[in-house]
Parts: sequence; C-alpha cells; structure tokens
Amino acid sequence: MFDRFERNINYLRISVTDRCNLRCTYCMPAEGVPLVHHEDILRYVEIVEVVKAAVQFGINKVRITGGEPLVRKGIVGLVEMIAAIPEICDLSMTTNGTLLDRYALELKNAGLQRVNVSLDTMNPDRFREITRIGDIRQVIAGIDEAVKVGLSPVKINCVIRNSPEEPDARTVSEFGRSRGLEVRFIHQMDLDSGYFRGVIGGDGGNCATCNRLRLTSNGFIKPCLFSNSGYSIRELSARNAIEQALENKPECGSVNTTSEFYNLGG
Repeated sequence: MFDRFERNINYLRISVTDRCNLRCTYCMPAEGVPLVHHEDILRYVEIVEVVKAAVQFGINKVRITGGEPLVRKGIVGLVEMIAAIPEICDLSMTTNGTLLDRYALELKNAGLQRVNVSLDTMNPDRFREITRIGDIRQVIAGIDEAVKVGLSPVKINCVIRNSPEEPDARTVSEFGRSRGLEVRFIHQMDLDSGYFRGVIGGDGGNCATCNRLRLTSNGFIKPCLFSNSGYSIRELSARNAIEQALENKPECGSVNTTSEFYNLGG
C-alpha cells in the first residue's frame, strides 16, 4: 500500500507490552513507569486480527517489540500465530536479550526468522550502569543461542550519543565482528524535541523512505514514531484504524509528546 507521499508501507511494528525487565537510562526512570492496565493491553487474538487486516493492505513484514517482548507470557504462541499468516514473509523481534537463551529455540520453531538485540557496551560495569539492573552475561548467552538455533541474521542495536567511534560503541562493533554479526548504531532520540537521525548500518530514521506503521500494546495504530497521532483498533476496527493511519502518515516526523519509547517499541 502506498501513502500520499508514494511510500510503499509494508512493515508493521507491534509492541506487545509496555513492561521491561531492565531500566535503561535513556528509556525510563529508575523507579519504573506507570503501566498500562492489564485489561487495556491487546489480547493476542486482537493482535493477530490486526495483522490479518494489515496484510490486506500490503503489509508483509512484522517486527515484535515491547517494552521487552519476552516478558509477556505466551509470546511464543503469538509468534506461531503470526507466522501462520501466509502473506507474512519477514517476521522478526527486537529484544534486550536477557531471556533470549531461554526462548531462542522455541521462537525459531514457532516461525520467528531473525532478532535484533539491544547492546550498548561490552563493559559489564557500564552495562549495569546503563540498564541499572542488567547482567551482560545473559545478553551474550542469548545472542550465542540465537546464532546457534539459526535465527538469522542476528543484528545488534547499539545506542550512541554522537558517533560509532565512542568507546562503548567501538567495543560493541568489535564484538559484532568477532561473532560475525551486523551492528546498527542508533542515535539516542528525544520524542519531546523531535530529535532523531538516520540509523547507521540500517534504514530507520529516513522519513523519505519510511515504510512502517506501529501498533501499540494498548491498541493504537500510529503512523509515525514522532507523531502524536494514533487510531484505536477497538474504537474504529483494525481496518479503519489502518486506513486512517495511512491517510495521515506525515511526510516527516515532528514530535511525540503523548508516548514514550517503552510503550512504542522504538
């Protein structure tokens, strides 16, 4: 499907939860955040119905995100249901990797094709400082298990402030080379001010070629990460929400003062 700026929109990012088992400094405060009420979170059957509606518009690529998607109970079952939709040819997940060694084989068997793992440093102390509570050994174990079971490619998402030449980023780059993994450098963004830049080593952040819509964990189709617009699938129906998001997808992102990264999936 094409939007009014002739961009081919074929990619749906699905946030399945606003919960996370880390507290990364650039994502949420140390004390955590007010969580969406359980009854407001989309049930898996609702998510699958959105995907089925979306493929009728030309969506063929889905990424599952969070929060941290692997903290949601039954996530493997959701992967299996989405993978069974014939039109979906690219099914992936973004994860912090801390639970990946436990779920990698199940996810692969359920139909997940590839993963992106967030990793901003290789220094264990710095990792704990950034995540506040994380153990880098869990992430490395998850990456190794994902490679082992054939989730391919495994990509590393590394948040940077200015440059891939920053000390932490260089250690991640070296780790990627040692494992034969792709590393993507993502500038730290600010929703309130509208600050974002293109992903180094990836295609995100380029408004002229943006091909995605987003589904939030509480049921809103968002046309742009840097936009306050959102269309409720529960109020409008999945099809109508997708149509309105497509019609109102902006030419370029501006600001988002109504959401946070932990409930958008990045």
